[in-house]
Amino acid sequence: MLEKTRGIVLHQIKYTDSGIVTQIYTRKFGRQSFLIKGMRNKKTGKHNINFQPLFILDMELYYKAAREMQTLKEFSVSFAPYDIYSNIKKSSVAIFLGEVLTSVLKEETPHDEMFEYIEESIMYFENCKESFANFHIAFLAGLSSFLGFEPHPRLEKEDQFFDMLNGVFVHVPPVHGNYANEEITNILADFFVSSYDSISNISLSGKIRNDILETLVRFYSLHLPGLKRIKSLEILKEVFS
Repeated sequence: MLEKTRGIVLHQIKYTDSGIVTQIYTRKFGRQSFLIKGMRNKKTGKHNINFQPLFILDMELYYKAAREMQTLKEFSVSFAPYDIYSNIKKSSVAIFLGEVLTSVLKEETPHDEMFEYIEESIMYFENCKESFANFHIAFLAGLSSFLGFEPHPRLEKEDQFFDMLNGVFVHVPPVHGNYANEEITNILADFFVSSYDSISNISLSGKIRNDILETLVRFYSLHLPGLKRIKSLEILKEVFS
């Protein structure tokens, strides 16, 4: 059936000498795989940039629910994050987020509100000219609410430990051991209630930023047991160290 939908490119891998397999999070059908032939040859290779993580496409596709890979009939670029790909730090964030989203978003599970959150976040990130070093942390903190495991807000300052297993802030370290220390907890408590516009007020060293990112990835892995190892995590940590 021929369908129209909008999609957010998440990831691509090479397929044969000139093709790619790309993961795209579509508004209508959730995360889907597409086999696109000839995308890396001389004639059509110029279009490959449009299938980098966080590009937003208007798509027309032949959709079949039982098919492992869908067929893309045609597309146009709805939003091109060119500033992201002109900046090594921003492009590292884009690749990292694309890899995370590929792992956490379910196939064939549309979610309008989550799609809008991701789409609006990409546009915000594209337009950030400075003070974006905390963006990926804020994005993961916000995404947790759409995935169903956003922690309860910290109500008392005495709650100095983030219990990652139960998603709560507590007075004493939990016996199961899956918790953040006082320093990380205090910063994460701010991220979970901050907007993108206010995260620039959270001043972090490179080491602390990376520790917080590792804590968030661990938090995700506890609630999403199928989460794959994020290969781009170490590169991102190096870029922001």
